[in-house]
Amino acid sequence: MAKNAHLVLDERATIEVRIRERASFTEIGRELGKDPSTISKEVRLHSQTVRKDSFNPCSKRSTCDEYGTACSKCKLQYSKSCKRCPRVKCYEHCKQFEVLVCNKLKKPPYVCNGCIQRQSCKLEKHIYSAKSAQKNYETTRSESRQGIAITPEELKRVDAIVSPLVKLGQSIHMICVNNADDIMLDEKTIYNYIDAGLLSVDNVDLLRKVRYRTRSHKKPVRVDKQCHVGRTYEDFEAYLAANPDIPVVEMDSVEGRKGGKVLLTIYFRNSSLMLAFIRDNNTAKSVTEIFDWLYEQLGHEVFTSLFQVILTDRGSEFTNPLAIEFNKGNGRRTHIFYCDPQRSDQKGGCEVTHEMIRRVLPKKTSFDNLTQDDINLMMSHINSYNRKKLNNQSAHQLFSFINGGDILDKLGIKSIPANEINLTPLLLKNKKRSAIRKNTEPNEGWNLILRKRNKIRPPLNVTLFQRIKISKKNISI
Repeated sequence: MAKNAHLVLDERATIEVRIRERASFTEIGRELGKDPSTISKEVRLHSQTVRKDSFNPCSKRSTCDEYGTACSKCKLQYSKSCKRCPRVKCYEHCKQFEVLVCNKLKKPPYVCNGCIQRQSCKLEKHIYSAKSAQKNYETTRSESRQGIAITPEELKRVDAIVSPLVKLGQSIHMICVNNADDIMLDEKTIYNYIDAGLLSVDNVDLLRKVRYRTRSHKKPVRVDKQCHVGRTYEDFEAYLAANPDIPVVEMDSVEGRKGGKVLLTIYFRNSSLMLAFIRDNNTAKSVTEIFDWLYEQLGHEVFTSLFQVILTDRGSEFTNPLAIEFNKGNGRRTHIFYCDPQRSDQKGGCEVTHEMIRRVLPKKTSFDNLTQDDINLMMSHINSYNRKKLNNQSAHQLFSFINGGDILDKLGIKSIPANEINLTPLLLKNKKRSAIRKNTEPNEGWNLILRKRNKIRPPLNVTLFQRIKISKKNISI
């Protein structure tokens, strides 16, 4: 039997079909020429979790007959039981909830592909799909070949040698030639570290590099390739099971023009409030700098109470979790967990709020001309928007009620009156126009005068002589 050989898409398709036909791992392995343990590992590693709308994992779901006791939203509907309420999932609020796990998933084939009761079952299903398994395999293989093979201590040592010399105007080539025995890295590696924001200097400090256009095929550099170990979504669910009342924060990025400025978004699940911060580059260093600033502004107690758990995706900008989890004194301030690959629905609240940001900043809009004040204005309007799921209250009101209004004042988020909320691109355009009017004197602002001239057009129904006369009169301002 072949060993140490990766499975291909055709072999995975065979596994999917044979599991549906209820073949054993031994039979599948004999057909593919693989060890049965290889088939078992493949199925357990790449199976997907599927939940239907009628998903209810409660062990008491068939005998439960509670009325209006699960949550406050069903108080007015005494004719319907909580398990049939269309507004909310009862098991998320009921104190008598006990999770039920299918015993068939604890033994081969570990998935529901060949189960007879698959269509009628309301529990969480584990499905093996050949296409999804192949995609996850390719993603894992690609991530394993990225990143940096260096410890944080070694990175600090290299930074202490390279950064001071770069600030003195020396080139990377000269630094590597004169300090080859101390650095023990080639020039390309040093450039990659600087480009990824891992050193104290940036590309702007390299006098020649800033003259060259950024290459489009450049791939993001991952700081820690093993950052997901111990921080997966399963670990996140286990942590919440042990700490059920802990608040959760979701984190993501919103891109504008490729290669330009990006937004870091932070979403609080318990209040649906979102914060956004503008960054010059989509790097791990920029994310760490924002959390260091938040830690200084809010203080240790407030920061640790707000950011107890952070859930994010597997983007390259989030691959330095230790710098976010611990402060400069190596004291823990939060816990970070990662969603599964290609599962943005696991942080759905953050994704839904991004739709409101896209109302003001549509896709492919450049963020290069935006400042943090512009972003704070936009988020103030978004967080002041009344929502039905919040009982017609705004996220600003709910967050202030839970945590106090002083926190949002420190972060530049204000409450906007309901009739003044603007969630269109005109929000930031009107702000720029008002700023031009305030900063322009009556006898100054030549660009504004040219704009006024261009707007003056004589009527089309006048003679040529009258058009020339009107034009001469308008030109003499």
